Amino acid sequence: MVWSAALAIILTGCGKKTDANSELERAVSAMNQSAPAQPAQPSTATATAPARPPAQEMNQAMAAYKGGNFEDAITRLQNLRAAPVMTPAQRIAVNDATAAVMSELYTLAEKGDARAIQAIKHYQQMQTRR
Repeated sequence: MVWSAALAIILTGCGKKTDANSELERAVSAMNQSAPAQPAQPSTATATAPARPPAQEMNQAMAAYKGGNFEDAITRLQNLRAAPVMTPAQRIAVNDATAAVMSELYTLAEKGDARAIQAIKHYQQMQTRR
């Protein structure tokens, strides 16, 4: 039993804990670098693709998260994940930021934060619609 506890502590300590704010800032930086050219006429506009440029959408997602508007932040991040025009580095940054935000939301929800609980429900609903 002691070995199991020690192993659990070691494995948990080895995991990389990411901070949502720093991941969002990294994603904003990635969006501002080498932005791909926007298509002249989007042939298949989707309801989930952001209407704004990805860099602006990421800035607003970060502002929403920092402002405590978790549902809006999650919606914007999901819209960015569905955006067809991004570099691989930008897509990775968005995915990392989304994962970090969700991780922090789950932590907050475990502590009883109603906003986080609602944002997680919203995220799950968005996932079932896709």
